[in-house]
Amino acid sequence: MTFSQGHTHVGDASPFRHFADWLSTPLGSYVAAQECGWFERTAADLFGYKAVQLELPVIDCLKTNRMPWRATAGSFGACQVACLPEQLPFANQSLDLLALPHVLDFCNDPHQVLREAERVLLPEGRLLITGFNPWSLWGLKRLRHRGELPWQAHFLALPRLKDWLTLLGLETRRGEFVCYRPPVQRHNWLEKTRFLEDAGDRWWPAAGGVYCLEVIKRVVGMRIIEPQWRRVPTPQPATAAVEKLRQQAAKDRCK
Repeated sequence: MTFSQGHTHVGDASPFRHFADWLSTPLGSYVAAQECGWFERTAADLFGYKAVQLELPVIDCLKTNRMPWRATAGSFGACQVACLPEQLPFANQSLDLLALPHVLDFCNDPHQVLREAERVLLPEGRLLITGFNPWSLWGLKRLRHRGELPWQAHFLALPRLKDWLTLLGLETRRGEFVCYRPPVQRHNWLEKTRFLEDAGDRWWPAAGGVYCLEVIKRVVGMRIIEPQWRRVPTPQPATAAVEKLRQQAAKDRCK
């Protein structure tokens, strides 16, 4: 399968384009900085040959990764590979690492994106996912601002997402929550509530506005089925009487 390279655009109305613009706001910059920190810590220790970031090139997910072949794919902006998240132009089992920053939040079919991710990942390949947590202050705000960015995102519940991953043979290796400050667009309020990062991580760790998951593609090993050998009974030693009869029969044949 071929794919386009260069600064290409799959669709000018891409929701990822609008979300990328939102990331330049005070609240969006805070989100981007928190996620960049997690991607830098996590991707640095992942090894292989080919790594791809899907969508949102404004968040550099592969900055610290050292794989020799790295690329950004997506539907807008400075992507080297132009594609839709639900239709990845990569061969089966061809990637060691795939990063999905908020892809499941803004794509049309999150489950199809995960199926594509499972298809293109090599066995033991890694999938890095970030998304908005509905069980947080961010999720509460979404109830009143559902038609605005970024509150129009899917906000997938983490238990549901983990169920999808399990069905596809993808195992969550470790997770983390970030963005404990309240979702306000005032820079001074974000600075004043900086202390909530440490407090939230300690006292209510599952209430962060963004979840971050490191997922690994597991392949079930083969089970060797041994043949059912038929047991042959061991011949019992001849008794003295049987042996005497054999000797007598041998003498008769010699006469």
